[in-house]
Amino acid sequence: METDTIIYFHPTQGQMHKNTAAKKHWWQDAALREEKLGLEKTGGFFLPVDCAIPPYYYKKKPWTGELLSAAMEEVVHRADGMADAFLHPDIMTYMSEKFRERWEMRRDTFERLSACLLAACAAGPLHEKGRVAVLLGKPEETDWQMELTQNLLLPYLSRINSLLFYYEEVAGTDIWEEMAAYLETYDYEYGLVPAMHPYSTGEEGLCCGRERCSGVILDFAHTARHPRLEREDGTVYVDLTSDRERERSCMRKNGHVLYVSPLKYLDTIVKTGYDR
Repeated sequence: METDTIIYFHPTQGQMHKNTAAKKHWWQDAALREEKLGLEKTGGFFLPVDCAIPPYYYKKKPWTGELLSAAMEEVVHRADGMADAFLHPDIMTYMSEKFRERWEMRRDTFERLSACLLAACAAGPLHEKGRVAVLLGKPEETDWQMELTQNLLLPYLSRINSLLFYYEEVAGTDIWEEMAAYLETYDYEYGLVPAMHPYSTGEEGLCCGRERCSGVILDFAHTARHPRLEREDGTVYVDLTSDRERERSCMRKNGHVLYVSPLKYLDTIVKTGYDR
């Protein structure tokens, strides 16, 4: 993975007025200001860069996708190394289809961010409980999701004794045959035989079955799959899609589940920077 800098573009905190716009006068160019937060913030996984975006670029003129994208490009060009960006969902709404693809995070960067997230928030439960459930998402991305899962779990596999995958069935496809290379690696090298369960169809669409999950849950799905959770403290729900409704759902578990996501993780890093 080449990327070593991740720039987090997010809305500014608190109420904004025209004096905080990205430019003060009509003859200026709209410009954003960034702040390096230090490698120690992520344990050396990557260099986080904080870049807050005000709601206006000039007085009360809102951003256009083209203007904001150009200002963000300047921040990327100033960054160290092979920089990539993570956009807060509210910032992504400024982008039309023309610019949205440009600002989708690269997969190698996403893997780096996800590995740091697990090390910071889920290493303890992975070692102590040794249980992992993986909720796979779009069938066309299954191969990438299986590869990413294996890379993320590699530092912890010697302590994992239960690995469960949920997947969406596709007519004419044998998941065991398609994923044989990944499944055999777990067995041959770690003596771990993963379980594979198809999603079932319920009133709310596709959902997990009757098995109860605990330990660490890795969720790749872009729509809720409603896993059943063990009634015990210490479960970590790693929402790799950063879905805010999923976060609210976990908060209703009365503290039994710790919800984490790339978005929440970067928000925390930025907030601790402000707290200094």
